Amino acid sequence: MLNRTEAQLLRTCAELQRWSDEARTAGRRIALVPTMGALHEGHLSLVQAGYRVADRVIVSIFVNPTQFGPTEDFARYPRDLARDLESLRKVGTDVVFTPSVEEIYPSGDATWVTVERLTSGLCGRSRPGHFRGVTTVVARLLHAARPHVAIFGEKDYQQLAVIRRMARDLCFGVEIMGGPIVREPDGLAMSSRNEFLSPRARQQATALNAALHEARALVRAGVRDATAVCATARQRIEKEPLAEIDYVELVDPDSLEPLREVGSRAVLALAVRFEGTRLIDNTLLEVT
Repeated sequence: MLNRTEAQLLRTCAELQRWSDEARTAGRRIALVPTMGALHEGHLSLVQAGYRVADRVIVSIFVNPTQFGPTEDFARYPRDLARDLESLRKVGTDVVFTPSVEEIYPSGDATWVTVERLTSGLCGRSRPGHFRGVTTVVARLLHAARPHVAIFGEKDYQQLAVIRRMARDLCFGVEIMGGPIVREPDGLAMSSRNEFLSPRARQQATALNAALHEARALVRAGVRDATAVCATARQRIEKEPLAEIDYVELVDPDSLEPLREVGSRAVLALAVRFEGTRLIDNTLLEVT
């Protein structure tokens, strides 16, 4: 049984800053878990990770309009605060921050945060402006929450790398921590967008994890050529009739620059659409 008290529901940056200042004054270490809601076990694992590294945990729930393109799924993105709060009761949390769009982007707002280079490839290539929206909202959440550590899922590997660079370059003084990908029993990475999948698309979407598995096996067998590794993953995905590949790329884990071969460490990243629903996945390839 959890002994944590019911979470406080805060809606303004000023309220959250006051709460964080009081917690810091009391010597408490604070973790922030930013989310867009539609919480699943992957999100809850990040909250649990927060309590392993901090005394207090803040979960933000905010569907950020600026990271969606004009033809993307902002309007239909799942929103169910009551269900999210019930999910959080399973693991406990101290504060749930649920600001309005006007609270995060007040009238007259004219400031954006942009990270260059790391955002030019992968998802940044096919979703122009997406990462500008991500880094801007995360910067504002970090200023509002004033955490010691912020935790993001490794499924969104490029996002994690971009936020780490932003926090370092702008001297936020916040540790950016990644949480492992949490998967369904059949290997599909947990995602809030999975609920958009039809039964047929849901079955075929397991090809992403299967493709990563085949690529890892190829590297373990001694193959180092990036083209060969990516081709193996691509061929597995292309077996599924509904799959529309956005990218299959092998990149450096830190710079996200494309690699010609697998060195000591490389990330194989995938983005694939199934009936219009875009899913991403990745794996770290290591050679010892």
